[in-house]
Amino acid sequence: MQGELDRVDPDACFEGAALDSRRIAGGELFFALEGEQTDGHRFVADAIECGAAAAVVERGVDLGGARLPVVRVDDCFEALHELTRHVRDRVPERLIGVTGSAGKTTTKDLLAAMLAERFRTASTPGNLNNLYGFPLALLGVPDDAEWMVAEMGMSEPGELGRVSRLGRPNIVLLSNIRPAHLGSFDSVTGVAEAKAEIFEGLTEGGLVVANADDPEVVRVAERERQRSGCEIAWFSLAGVVAEFESPTLRVSGLECPVDGRPGSRFTLAAGDARIEVSLLLPGRHNVENFLAAATTAHRVGVTLEEIARAVESAGPAPMRGVVHYVGGDARVFDDSYNSNPDALTKTLQAASELPARRHWAVIGEMLELGRRAPEFHRLAGAEAVRLGFDPIVGVGELARGLVAAAKEAGADARWIATADEAAAVAATELAGGDLVLVKGSRGVGLEVVVERLVRPS
Repeated sequence: MQGELDRVDPDACFEGAALDSRRIAGGELFFALEGEQTDGHRFVADAIECGAAAAVVERGVDLGGARLPVVRVDDCFEALHELTRHVRDRVPERLIGVTGSAGKTTTKDLLAAMLAERFRTASTPGNLNNLYGFPLALLGVPDDAEWMVAEMGMSEPGELGRVSRLGRPNIVLLSNIRPAHLGSFDSVTGVAEAKAEIFEGLTEGGLVVANADDPEVVRVAERERQRSGCEIAWFSLAGVVAEFESPTLRVSGLECPVDGRPGSRFTLAAGDARIEVSLLLPGRHNVENFLAAATTAHRVGVTLEEIARAVESAGPAPMRGVVHYVGGDARVFDDSYNSNPDALTKTLQAASELPARRHWAVIGEMLELGRRAPEFHRLAGAEAVRLGFDPIVGVGELARGLVAAAKEAGADARWIATADEAAAVAATELAGGDLVLVKGSRGVGLEVVVERLVRPS
């Protein structure tokens, strides 16, 4: 990182990096980035008070009388990336880049747990997966890490390629390609091309782990094999796919849910070796996320026994399929973190399989779907009714079409403008024996619905 040092010991060590003064734990290098909404230079004094060890700035700042070490650079954003590239030369030893349209965080967490059975493993905290978050994640990795499992995301063309080139993954895991971010892309094919940018950073001789059940994943993975000669390890929940090599691991005897509770039970096999696996995560789609992670872990030396043990207590991340029990026999299926058409369909399926007196749903609009948004919302409304959800509460402007389609299919459906209003409606609707699914795009903020239902005032 090129810059002018002011009161900085060139040999000083820092404990990671930070862009938000409120998230400083102590010892970090604070980068005063200038954004559309605010300017990090305004918060350098706050960073000092919170324990930052030094600040990276583009211009002079008011330090409030403190003598914080400062590095002055031409561009804080580029300096952050330059430092990331420098650190990546030695830490971690090896890196796995995980991407997909849905389930990235769950797959990342499962894979990290599996690798930790055998290796010193670090992973992306939460979903720090973009050009701002990934550098923070990597700069916080312990010096002795043998593997890092890095979630890599994108919202526009070119972004994922830049993240991948920063991370230089030894392995790329491409789990699925679905209708998401269509506000930035003209089709699912466009999304696939953007996801394929993750190959740009793949190291020479690297491995690609790819979903043989997803046609767009197959297309871009095969193209990359022809281009670079990389090896591909296929996984397939459907079983052997005739056009490809047999998947390394196989799932059989799948029971989902188990005894009426969220989760699954199945046999995992590699050659003649077999082991029974219990997974607490709800839905068949999470078995696919498991299989993606397990295939990757097995290829780097993790045994079937270690894989099964790693996931014994692995539950869903907050707002990603957590089932809350309310008042004894009512349940709230909280998948409120985000949504897209494919993820919504799979979550509706998972929730519908759980026994309940009545299944109903609070469904927020799905954002970033471009010109096909009305079509996707109408399809979602009809699918929810087909799977037995009634009543249905649609939240947000785009959800008008979802509600209209649900009504046409015979359901009691109601449109609500905001999450706060939906929370009030849901609180009056919830009754004993119910299972209510809550799911919507991040921007809708449906976590307030869950909060109202789970912790009523």
